[in-house]
Amino acid sequence: MRERALNVADMTVEAAAPAGRDRLGPLIITIFGLYARGEHNWLSVASVVQLMADLGVEGQAARSSISRLKRRGVVRAERRDGAGYALAEATLETLAEGDTRIFERRRATAEDGWLVVVFSVPESEREKRHALRTSLTQLGFGTTAPGVWIAPGNLATETRRTLERRGLSEYVDIFSGHHFAFGDLRSKVRAWWDLDELTDLYADFLRRHRPVLDAGVLSPEQAFQTYVPMLTAWRRLPYSDPGLPLSLLPPGWNGVTAEALFEQLNTTLSAPAREHALAVIHGR
Repeated sequence: MRERALNVADMTVEAAAPAGRDRLGPLIITIFGLYARGEHNWLSVASVVQLMADLGVEGQAARSSISRLKRRGVVRAERRDGAGYALAEATLETLAEGDTRIFERRRATAEDGWLVVVFSVPESEREKRHALRTSLTQLGFGTTAPGVWIAPGNLATETRRTLERRGLSEYVDIFSGHHFAFGDLRSKVRAWWDLDELTDLYADFLRRHRPVLDAGVLSPEQAFQTYVPMLTAWRRLPYSDPGLPLSLLPPGWNGVTAEALFEQLNTTLSAPAREHALAVIHGR
């Protein structure tokens, strides 16, 4: 049974990051996000290396990836009961925001209307322009014209908080309202967001992770091996797809099927995966 679980883990770890990107950093961030915050924001190096080993990652590769995260300011080294790492304050804030988007996302309806962001950044502060574009992209905004971005209206609070936290609010005006006239809104949505790419991303998630439903009852270790890579792969998708109203999406939108699969796997795997992780963290 362990051999089968490792096969599932290999499949899902491979899906944890796009081709050509570091696949280990996102896995480590998922582990810290899931388990460090409940442990006073700290995990020992040994426990992280062991948990990564359970995912088929060699110790030196795991240590190197943690070091890269430290250099990027995602985690910070901190000695408590030995050598370990804590999440940086900015990372904690980002993860807290992500919890809502990933685990509590509500799909928008037509009644929510639209959120429109316009910004103007002086040429001398072009790095702020890049930061704004990056932030809005990460929030799931589409672009209607240069400097004009749009998203479902139910993202208003999250957008305001994110731009304030990142020190970008002084460059931005935010408006809310409804599409009043001219043009087919379904066609416009296809121009503002790459729905074909989203469809492919959801199809890939379904292809890789639906077989888990046929794996039978998993042990805590097997659940961990499956759950962490699955969540790592999933947590990019709610940011690529802002939760557009179904009335504006293609019939039979596979994002709904993927959301249902994620919710089922999260419900089934999160508790036993946590049981295994805590056993490793506490040396049981």
